[in-house]
Amino acid sequence: MTADTRPRCPWAAGTPEMIAYHDLEWGTPQHDDRALFELLTLEGAQAGLSWRTILARREEYRRTFHAFDIARIAAMTDRELESVLRHSGIIRNRLKIWSVRSNAEAALQASTTHGSLDAFLWSFVAGRPVVNRWRTMAEVPDRTDLSDRMSKTLRKAGFRFIGTTICYAFMQATGMVDDHLATCFRAHSHP
Repeated sequence: MTADTRPRCPWAAGTPEMIAYHDLEWGTPQHDDRALFELLTLEGAQAGLSWRTILARREEYRRTFHAFDIARIAAMTDRELESVLRHSGIIRNRLKIWSVRSNAEAALQASTTHGSLDAFLWSFVAGRPVVNRWRTMAEVPDRTDLSDRMSKTLRKAGFRFIGTTICYAFMQATGMVDDHLATCFRAHSHP
């Protein structure tokens, strides 16, 4: 078996999980409400930590939060959230854990207002990915005017742990923004 030597974005180097995430998910347009909510949750959990740390805990997050069934999460009781604090497989930050339920409640409201969470979130990019072809990682921003606007709007809608940097990372993860470097093989796999 030969090693995969395709050129990638430098941040993906390292573990097989990071490489698979980069190669199969990151920057790929995502339109499933549950998957969008999962990434919104994980990006919020990642605040102050590495993505590798969160990716290693992804399956436990799925088990803990009902496979990211938004309605089931919104219905979680205070007692259930308190028990989540004892799960060693996730980031045990009270504010982050409790924000998952309040974000689920806000997501349900957004779905009612806009038809789906997908329609609401993708409206920030007019339903089409913003494609950048940066040459180096130093050029890739950690926030933009667009992520500023998304963060402000989501906060007004009741979402928590949704600062502008988190919003930008979320947009990259879900393909709303395609920031694969020009030298990355993924930059050539879709427009």
